[in-house]
Amino acid sequence: MIVLAIGVIVVALLALVAAYLLNQQKPVILYVNQGNGIVNGSGFGTMLGFAASHGFNTVFFQVYRQGHLLFSPATLRSFVNQTHQARLKIFFALYITDASQTLPTPIFGLQEDGVSLDMSTVSLGAQQSFLSALQSSFRGETAVTTTDVTSPLKPDLLVLETYGASNQKYIKPGIVASVGVFATSSQADYQSQFRYALQNSDGVMVFDYYGLQKAGY
Repeated sequence: MIVLAIGVIVVALLALVAAYLLNQQKPVILYVNQGNGIVNGSGFGTMLGFAASHGFNTVFFQVYRQGHLLFSPATLRSFVNQTHQARLKIFFALYITDASQTLPTPIFGLQEDGVSLDMSTVSLGAQQSFLSALQSSFRGETAVTTTDVTSPLKPDLLVLETYGASNQKYIKPGIVASVGVFATSSQADYQSQFRYALQNSDGVMVFDYYGLQKAGY
């Protein structure tokens, strides 16, 4: 009986280890939205420490808003170096609000791990054009964040904004699910939504750094 009990415990531990390793391979993303709380040179290292201590392995760092590049290439290269020293990945997040805006191609190739397009407010045709332009001019990973559960776009990471427990029905393999701090009622609710998203999709994105700090989660 003792041998059997030990065997059951070992199997259970191996299952836990396997699940942990699987989740470690998934992107666990902290979105830094400059519209909620500005993160610049003086606060970048603090943000990285927060991300690492909260189990994130990737940062979607907003560098472009409504047609304006927020940082110089030299500053962004420094941010990339700091992120990699912290053993995290960094995607430059581009917040696009109009089809007439252009991709900031001068910042592509600063050793960033990826570029994410946040462009849900423009038409599908414009979104397809932006993604095509990105894929033809950038060699790293591409991501798109979207509220469209039927989106036909094919980036490397399709991040579906599944904010709130009512949207868990859209969480599935093939997408990266999302947790919105504003759509949680408590830390326990946040943790529950986070676990569900991570276990049932290809990863999880938390929106956003400012909200997570403010909530104290």
